[in-house]
Amino acid sequence: MADKLVIRNIGLILSGKMEEPILDGDCVIAEDGIIKAIGYEKDLNCEDAQTEIDAHGVTIAPGLIDSHVHPVVGDYTPRQQQLHWIDSTLHGGVTTLISAGEVHMPGRPKDIVGLKAMAIAAQRWYENFRPSGMKVMAGAPVIEHGMVEEDFKEMADAGVTLLGEVGLGTVKDGKTARQMVDWARKYGIQSTIHTGGPSIPGSGLIDADMVLETGTDVIGHINGGHSALPDDQIICLCESCQAGLEIVHNGNERAALLTLNTARELKQMDRLILGTDGPAGSGVQPLGILRMVAMLSSLGDVPAEVAFCFANGNTARQRELDQGLMEVGRPADFVLMDQAQHAPGKNILESVQLGNLPGVGMTVIEGVPRSGRSRNTPPAQHLPEVTKGTAPV
Repeated sequence: MADKLVIRNIGLILSGKMEEPILDGDCVIAEDGIIKAIGYEKDLNCEDAQTEIDAHGVTIAPGLIDSHVHPVVGDYTPRQQQLHWIDSTLHGGVTTLISAGEVHMPGRPKDIVGLKAMAIAAQRWYENFRPSGMKVMAGAPVIEHGMVEEDFKEMADAGVTLLGEVGLGTVKDGKTARQMVDWARKYGIQSTIHTGGPSIPGSGLIDADMVLETGTDVIGHINGGHSALPDDQIICLCESCQAGLEIVHNGNERAALLTLNTARELKQMDRLILGTDGPAGSGVQPLGILRMVAMLSSLGDVPAEVAFCFANGNTARQRELDQGLMEVGRPADFVLMDQAQHAPGKNILESVQLGNLPGVGMTVIEGVPRSGRSRNTPPAQHLPEVTKGTAPV
C-alpha cells in the first residue's frame, strides 16, 4: 500500500506559478512523497491515509527554495562556527538548498584532482544525509585553471550537477570561463557566476562584461554579494541575456528593487529567483527567503502570491528541479503558514504585501512532516495539526 498523506481544511493554495499563483481547493493528497491530487475534499479520495493534517484554514505553498547557499559538511558551517543552521532554515519555510560552492571548507583543495574529489564527496554526503530532512543540492566545484573537458564529464558521470560561483577561483577572464561553462553545460552541469565586488579572499570584481562573456545559466547575486554593480550594469545584464536573475538577502536591497523593476519592465519577472548567499560574513539567515519575499512584495509593489513564486516556482523552472511547484506528479514539499498574530492586513497575502513575515506552522518534505511551529518566525494566527500519524518534533 502506498504511503498516503492527506492535508485538509486548507484556507489558500499557492501554486508557485506566476501565470496562476492561486489554485482552487481545500485539500492536497500525496502518495509515496508525490502530489497525487489538488482540489476540494468532497471531490477527492481521502480514505486510507497513513498521515492526515488538519490545516485549520492556513495557507499551503510549495516549499521555499534557497537558490544560493554555501554548505560545508552536515549541519555545520565553520564560517560562522554554527551548528544546525540548516535546521533553522527549515524553520523559515525552506525545504531545498542549492549550493553555489563549498568554498568555506577549511583547506579547500584547488588542485584539479582535489577539487573534483571534494565536489563528488559533497554531492554524495548531502545525498546520503539530509539534515532535518532538508534537500541540499551540493557538490558545486569552483573552476580553476588547468581544467579540461574530461574533468567536467567525469564529475557529471559521478552525479555533479552544479558549478560553484565562477570567479571565486583562479579563472578570472571571460574567455576561459566561457569555455569551461560550455563544457559544463554539455554534460548537464548548471553554472552560476559571482556578480559584483569581491566577497572572500581570492575573489575579485566581476562586472557585466565578464558576466555576459561567460554566459552562465544564473547571474548569481545580481544585487551584489555583498557589493553591487553600478545601476547601468545591472540594467544591462537584465536586458542583454536570458539568464536567471538571482536576488539575495546578503546583497544590496536597492539594487534588488532595481532588478525587480527592470525585469517587470521587460515583462520577464519569471527570471527572478531568490537566495540568501549564507552562511557568510552577514551570518546565517534562517528567515532570509521569507524576508526577501516580504521586501520585494511591499517595496516592489508585487502581489504577495506572485512574490512567493520568486522563492519556489521560478527557481524550480530556472534550476530544472522537480520540486517547487504545486502540481500533480511533483514532490510533496510544502510550507504551511498563516498571517502572523497581530500583524496588520486582512489576510496573509495583504499582510506580507505590507512587509510582514508570515508565521510558519509546518514544513513537509516528500510527504513527511519535518517541522512544526517555527521557532524563528512570528507566531501564526492558526496552526496546522497532525491528526493521524507522527507529528514532527
